[in-house]
Amino acid sequence: MDGVFADMEAELLRQATLIFGEPMKRRLEGRREPDVTAPDAEAADAPGDHASARQAAAEAAPDNVPSTMKTSMSARQQRRLWRHVESIEDFWQTLRELEPGVIKRLAALALERRWEIIFLTKRPETAGATAQVQSQRWLESKGFSLPSVFVVQGSRGRIADALGLDIVVDDRPENCLDVVVDSKARASLVWREDERLLPAAARRLGIGVVKTVGESLDIISQIDTASREDPGVLARVKRLLGFNQPANA
Repeated sequence: MDGVFADMEAELLRQATLIFGEPMKRRLEGRREPDVTAPDAEAADAPGDHASARQAAAEAAPDNVPSTMKTSMSARQQRRLWRHVESIEDFWQTLRELEPGVIKRLAALALERRWEIIFLTKRPETAGATAQVQSQRWLESKGFSLPSVFVVQGSRGRIADALGLDIVVDDRPENCLDVVVDSKARASLVWREDERLLPAAARRLGIGVVKTVGESLDIISQIDTASREDPGVLARVKRLLGFNQPANA
């Protein structure tokens, strides 16, 4: 749920600006300009090839770091940012909802259609309540009562398989690929970036690709309705909507 429902990127951008200043903000927003000396030695990039350093930082970054930060910040800068975030009490409760009202809509659909919803996250711990409790409080504040939140590590596919999930909605292609490879669940990828940057394997492996969580809920509702009204229609609906993997029975 890290980037599916909550606008983590906007809050991390704000915190990075507080630490490193406006030049970093402009860099992260894509307004490139010559590198500027960081405020202190800890934040500064090591001498040498900046492109190689940033590539190494991207590979070593936590899973839930937005891609723009992985490619625009050094490993040292990313570590400093996360140390700062970890010191903020109840940080995960401060995020805004990325699609206002979508969590309340999900709650209503779950109640109406008797769906069982599990929220998976890899959020690191911060000061204050645990990441799980912060996430539960945040979801409740947005309209989802009694949310089941699991703070997890490892392959989303193996987790989906162990929990017997039918559909996983995620905003990271690698997590969706794990799901279709390591489980019987279908994956819905929320891809808000340019479609030309979408990994080719996503379409090839039958991952449903949408622009918003709201669109994903529309599709899941159609699949659910088709399976209830006419099971014979279900396979055709899944093909039309981009889901080629069989559902977990």
